[in-house]
Amino acid sequence: MASVFSNRWNSFDAEGFATETLDGFEELELKQRSQRITRTLACHLPEDFPHAAEIVLDCLGPVLSEVDFDARSDGRGLTGWATLPLADYVAEKGTAHFETTMLLLKELTMRCSAEFAIRPVLLRAPEKTLEVLHDWTDHPNQHVRRLVSEGTRPRLPWAPKLPQFIADPAPVMELLEKLKDDKEEYVRRSVANNLNDISKDHPDKIAQTAKRWLEGAGKNRARLVRHACRTLIKKGHPETLAALGFGPARVRADFLSVSQSVEFGSDLEFEAEIVSTSPEPQKLVIDYVIHHRKANGGTSPKVFKWRNVMLEGGGSIRLFKRHGMREITTRKYYAGGHAIDIQVNGEIIATRPFTLKMPLVADPSGKGRQAPDRQ
Repeated sequence: MASVFSNRWNSFDAEGFATETLDGFEELELKQRSQRITRTLACHLPEDFPHAAEIVLDCLGPVLSEVDFDARSDGRGLTGWATLPLADYVAEKGTAHFETTMLLLKELTMRCSAEFAIRPVLLRAPEKTLEVLHDWTDHPNQHVRRLVSEGTRPRLPWAPKLPQFIADPAPVMELLEKLKDDKEEYVRRSVANNLNDISKDHPDKIAQTAKRWLEGAGKNRARLVRHACRTLIKKGHPETLAALGFGPARVRADFLSVSQSVEFGSDLEFEAEIVSTSPEPQKLVIDYVIHHRKANGGTSPKVFKWRNVMLEGGGSIRLFKRHGMREITTRKYYAGGHAIDIQVNGEIIATRPFTLKMPLVADPSGKGRQAPDRQ
C-alpha cells in the first residue's frame, strides 16, 4: 500500500478498520456489507472532511472509460463495486463541503457509479447541484454524463425518491434534453429510464416530449423514446400511442384459446387470432394482461409485452404464447380464478378466465392438501 498511496494514510488505522468491518461480515447481505463499510470508514477516517477527502482520492484506482461491471480493485487502487461505500460516506459526511463532495462523487462515479450517493446532495442543495450537473452533461467520461441522468431519476429503484422532481420534473427535463443524443447507449438508456420514471406522474408531458423528440429523429433517439414510453404504452395512453404512430385499433379477436387450468410451476398456454377490420394497414402493439389473484380474492392486472406488427388491411395474425407461472421474488401467487386479456393499442379486445392450481402442502396429520384458495 505504501508504494501506491501517499503519507496521508499514516493517519488511517487500517488494521482497526479491517477488524471492525470483518466482524461477522460473512453473515451480512450485500447492502448490509456496504453499510458496515461506510460506518467503519466514518469511525476511522479523520473527522476533518477535507483531510479525509484526500485519503479517499488517494485510494482510487484508474478511471474507467468503458462500461465494465466486472472491474476489480487491485494494487493500483479501488474501483468497481468497492467504491460504493466510499460514495455513501462522502454523501453523508460532506454536508458542509459541497464543492469537495461533488468533486469526490465525480471521481467515484468514473470508477463505478454514484447514482445513489448524489441523491442526498440533491435534496440538501438542489440548485447548486443542478448547476454542476449541467456542466457535467458535456463531460468526456460517459460515467459522469450518466450520473446526471441516473442520479436525478425521481423514482430510482432501491433509492430514496426525489419528491421535488416528482412534483415538478422541469429541472430534470432540461438535463435530459442535453443528453438525448449522447453518443453512448449507456447514457441514452439512462435518459430513457429517467423519462419512464417521470411518465408515472406526468404522462401527458412525456407524450408531448416523445412527439417532439421523434421529429427528424435518428434510430438511436427513436429507440430511446420507445424505451422511455414503455409504461405508457402498456397503459394504453392515447397521446403516447399517437406520438409513436399507433392509432385506435380497428381489429377484432376471432378467437382466444387459453388453458382452463394451470399448475403452479408450469406454463399458461394461450393462442389468439387478431383480424383487421380496416382496409388500410395498421401499426399494432399487441400486449397481454394477466389478472393475478390476490390474498383478499380480488385481482391485480399486470401488462406483458407480446408483439409489435404491421397488419395489412383485412389481414389477420395468429399468435401463440407460453407464460411461466413460477415462483418469483416480486409476486406471491394464490390458487383460484385468474384472467387474461388481449390488448391492442391499449384497448382490450378479448378476455378469458383460467384457474391456477397450487401444489400440495403438508398438514399436521401428515396428509397432503392443496394450498388454500384465499377468499
